[in-house]
Amino acid sequence: MSNDNRKDGVDNRLVYGVPEAGEMLGLTRNAAYAAAKRGEIPVIRIGKLLRVPKVAFDRMLERAGAK
Repeated sequence: MSNDNRKDGVDNRLVYGVPEAGEMLGLTRNAAYAAAKRGEIPVIRIGKLLRVPKVAFDRMLERAGAK
């Protein structure tokens, strides 16, 4: 990944790709898409593309840590 979307070491993107979100969770590409299909990874659809909103992804991780 290029550093084009980073300013002062902070990722300022609003969405991640499904494989990228899965990689952050330690999942393979196929496992990430399967988790997204099951609703375990929050996604939005833009045409044929699936994207993981950063805010929803962070919220999901916060809820998981609170349990």
